[in-house]
Amino acid sequence: MTLLLRHRLPVRFRDCDPLGHVNNAVYLTYLEQARFALWRAQLDFLPRPQTGTGARGIGFIMARAEVDFRAQARYGDELEVRLSLAAIGRTSFTYAYDIVEITGERLMAAAKTVQVWFDYDAERPVPIGDELRGQLSRAIL
Repeated sequence: MTLLLRHRLPVRFRDCDPLGHVNNAVYLTYLEQARFALWRAQLDFLPRPQTGTGARGIGFIMARAEVDFRAQARYGDELEVRLSLAAIGRTSFTYAYDIVEITGERLMAAAKTVQVWFDYDAERPVPIGDELRGQLSRAIL
């Protein structure tokens, strides 16, 4: 596995539920923030809203997400999402993540996501070319 990115973020008050810890759904947002930071650096990628009924083109879709919660993050904690490339297949790739509380180096959550290179107009996966494969493998540390 190749570490590609370290993305730091603070736990905001709004991230927490009435029990005082980060709500489990918020962890998916943390993963998304890290992915988009990586793609901006690797691919000069910015999400764009689709307008009208024209061609939508090719892009990423999320096919799978899994999160194992290990410890409770709370308001004011500083977290680091460590994003690694676990595998690249023909049409998809897998990221592995560790979300760590920075000061204590405690593992708060471990996660994996599978992204698919997808033709939105044909509504089917398409092969990942050599250039994109190389870009997705480039570390941004």
